[in-house]
Amino acid sequence: MAGLFTALNAGRTSLEVNQKSIEIIGNNISNVNTAGYSRQSAVLTPYPSMNFGGFFVGQGVVVSDVKRDYDNFVTGQLQEKSIEFGLQSGQANPLAELERIFNITDNNLATDIDTFFDSWKVLSANPSGLVERDIVIQRGQLLTESFHSITNDLNSVQQNINDSIISKVDDVNSKITEIADLNSRIFTIEIQGQTANSARDRRDMLAKELSSSLGVQTYTDSKGMMAVQLPGGLPLVQGTEPMTIEAVSNGQNLDLVLHTGGVTRNIGLNNLGGEFYGLVNIRDTVIPGLGDKLDQLAYNITEAVNTVHKTGAGLDNSTGLDFFTPNPVPAPPANLWLDAARNMSVALTDSNQVAAAQAPVPPATVAPGDNRNALIMAGLGETVSIGSDTFNSYYGKMVSTVGIMANQNELSLGGAEDAMVQLQNMRDGLAGVSLDEEMISLIQFQRGFESSAKFLSTIDEMMASLMNLKR
Repeated sequence: MAGLFTALNAGRTSLEVNQKSIEIIGNNISNVNTAGYSRQSAVLTPYPSMNFGGFFVGQGVVVSDVKRDYDNFVTGQLQEKSIEFGLQSGQANPLAELERIFNITDNNLATDIDTFFDSWKVLSANPSGLVERDIVIQRGQLLTESFHSITNDLNSVQQNINDSIISKVDDVNSKITEIADLNSRIFTIEIQGQTANSARDRRDMLAKELSSSLGVQTYTDSKGMMAVQLPGGLPLVQGTEPMTIEAVSNGQNLDLVLHTGGVTRNIGLNNLGGEFYGLVNIRDTVIPGLGDKLDQLAYNITEAVNTVHKTGAGLDNSTGLDFFTPNPVPAPPANLWLDAARNMSVALTDSNQVAAAQAPVPPATVAPGDNRNALIMAGLGETVSIGSDTFNSYYGKMVSTVGIMANQNELSLGGAEDAMVQLQNMRDGLAGVSLDEEMISLIQFQRGFESSAKFLSTIDEMMASLMNLKR
């Protein structure tokens, strides 16, 4: 009779295990499309055998754990590639805007420079014409407006980047806080001998997203808690303690600071990675570099035009006048051309003062047909004025620089995206849910459940027969 009770217990545990395994399979199937979900499976352990009549007879089976399929290497590679993908993704929109600003169409700054110097060529054909003189002043004003427009557009791109950073900070902080909360939950569950599979899946997905946003590095300690830190080593999560990132406005600038246990630290470019690095790099390095070159171009045009214009004379015999408002001299150590593009403007208001003629030696006056200074001015557009470049070739190098960066970004973004897809497919192959495999397992445990039920029914009949014998 004792043997039948042992068999009955074995059948009962088999029934329970098959039922629990079917429940786990059902959970896998229901999460087949859940991002970051890892396939789970039951770990089956037999009960210790019992000595019965000199034989060791098993007492059944138990679900000792529910494990998840997980590959540490692939997960780490996904985080690494997420950093590169986030960086290139963060730079994509700002670079597209810069390409629009420094365009290669017919209506760009190079066209306005050519048009300005061409107006002097037209004036040289009729140096006493007031209409031609008015056009020279108008073309000069259009040129200064183009410089102003590009400067304003660059500032707008920087402001858009700041707005984008501000909008992303709250989301980043919420993920940092959630990882700290998950650390606490995982520790509480696993200290009791269980496995926090769903919490670990969620934590891995958040770590991947933070890698894409901030380029974070992660490692897991002996307690199962994930530590998260910025590329430069500043901590974001320590155990169950989350840190906070804040975007602080400083005039027109926006700084990122990290609050760690009552201490506030600035987050520089060397402490960033991923999307935030891409955005801050464009804002603080690429755009200022382009702005500096634009200022240098405006400064050199202003200096060259004013130098020639001051040696000439207008119809009213005025001489020594600047065509453009002279560049102010900034305090050292600032560049001479600081804010030259923003400050550029036409100084002349009277077309009679346009110096198309060479300045006469007093008491001589300007001859109506004198166009010698206008010809010199018209030739400035083709003169080497900035290093080994003309004004237009210098601007062309700026355009090509932006174009190369944008093209390189597009190629790198595509490469990073392909790598992410391949790694994600590898991860899904190792840890993802396969409906075909789940259906095979479902049939397997269904048959096991049916067999266990049949086994219990048989034992029940045997026990009934024994009871009838006693009667």
